[in-house]
Amino acid sequence: MTRTEPDGGAPSLLVTGTTSDAGKSVVAAGLCRWLARQGVKVAPFKAQNMSLNSVVTPDGAEIGRAQAMQAAASGIEPDAGMNPILLKPGGDRSSQVVVRGRPAGEADAVSYREHKEWLRDIAVESLAELRSRYEVVICEGAGSPAEINLRDGDLANMGLARAAGLPVLVVGDIDRGGVFAGLHGTLALLEPADQALVAGFVINKFRGARELLEPGLRMLRELTGREVHGVLPWLDGMWLDVEDSLALSVDRGPMAAPVGEQPLRVAVVRFPRISNFTDIDALTVEPGVDVRFVTTPHELEDADLAILPGTRATVADLAWLRERGLDGVLARRAARGHPVLGICGGYQMLAREIRDDVESAAGTVNGLDLLPTTVTFAAEKTLGRPEGTCYGERVVGYEIHHGQTEVAWSGAGTVPFLDGCRVGAVWGTTWHGALENNAFRRAFLADVAECAGRSFVAAAGTDFAAERTARLDALGDMVERHMDTGAIWRLLESGAPSGLPVVWPAGVAPAASSGSGENTG
Repeated sequence: MTRTEPDGGAPSLLVTGTTSDAGKSVVAAGLCRWLARQGVKVAPFKAQNMSLNSVVTPDGAEIGRAQAMQAAASGIEPDAGMNPILLKPGGDRSSQVVVRGRPAGEADAVSYREHKEWLRDIAVESLAELRSRYEVVICEGAGSPAEINLRDGDLANMGLARAAGLPVLVVGDIDRGGVFAGLHGTLALLEPADQALVAGFVINKFRGARELLEPGLRMLRELTGREVHGVLPWLDGMWLDVEDSLALSVDRGPMAAPVGEQPLRVAVVRFPRISNFTDIDALTVEPGVDVRFVTTPHELEDADLAILPGTRATVADLAWLRERGLDGVLARRAARGHPVLGICGGYQMLAREIRDDVESAAGTVNGLDLLPTTVTFAAEKTLGRPEGTCYGERVVGYEIHHGQTEVAWSGAGTVPFLDGCRVGAVWGTTWHGALENNAFRRAFLADVAECAGRSFVAAAGTDFAAERTARLDALGDMVERHMDTGAIWRLLESGAPSGLPVVWPAGVAPAASSGSGENTG
């Protein structure tokens, strides 16, 4: 595709959704994969992402994990421009604001509004820069474009579409029910100038025969003047690199044990502020590994491996863990030699002492005292992509943390483990993504099984990178087979069609509005 927009930028479109977890990330990734396979130089973009799943790019920037996945679908390396604003919630009211890959401070919902003007400029500039380097940019919205209470400060949905003149697709999740009401209602709540950019709909997660939908599709077209450009089927196992815990199920992965063997049972503590739980994805593709996310002592007690994953609020989630009695279970596991793994925030909890004047401002608190370590939170965030060797195997990962961990190596039985340490059957590391390394993962699971007294043997042929590639290809196939790709090309080449009708909410007469159906953005 060689055509450019009048402003010199590459063609782009925006994928929005009726709700969070409607399938925006998946559809955007599928479009990126489909275009890349057509030989198009394509890139993903999300102006503002609220997620605790992030990753470090090759240039040392922190962005949302979903955009890194979409970059992989595009066949390119991720960079900070693909997600210029990342919000990492630390509680119900405040978030860390990451701008162009670097922390820029904390903000609550009210104070964040004061920054919207300059953040909007950053979002628009970042998109323009991507459009100058790529042939197509596929943008993803955030939440719903019909959050009418937030429209004035919107910079990720219709605010971005208006600023950049983007045609918009709205995705609805039919598996949850109410998809036609969601699609029609989303459009009807938008002001006319925003509606002028909404070019069509996509229905996601459909199970059954499409002909059963036809009356609804026809009525939606008649009511809105817009086509449904795709009815996407329900696809099992498309949970890799999900954006937030809304998509986090209690159990994940195939969990198919080899004949004659019991599965290796892995219990992952589901913290209230769990982050980078995508670290567990690589375990769930292992045949014979049963992964559960747990919140109660009895669920954790009899697992072969207990994992404390990352968290955005180490001290607060440690208090939550103690309130639920999980600390006693972990202490008993360590005493009996039953495996425990802490990753990043989970590793910090295993320390003797945590000194935090930065993240929680709680000062010094006692850790679980399962590893001979002391954690001190620094104002500067550590972002990196470390490499090393463990179990004789090469390991690469990434790290994102404020906590700096000091190990007392004089302790009896303390040995190195990646950048962290191990005592007995308790391991800890700040490295995210380590389990994605196939040979290391198999060696680690074999060690876990031995400590747990199990005869488990990891499958030698499991390749996590190949599994991720196969799933990205499945998304590309889904777009090619179930979306009107001709219509997508036309939207990229020509933008939203002119003359799209305005849809009015019930009880609102056209005369009551001062807007028009024209695109004034």
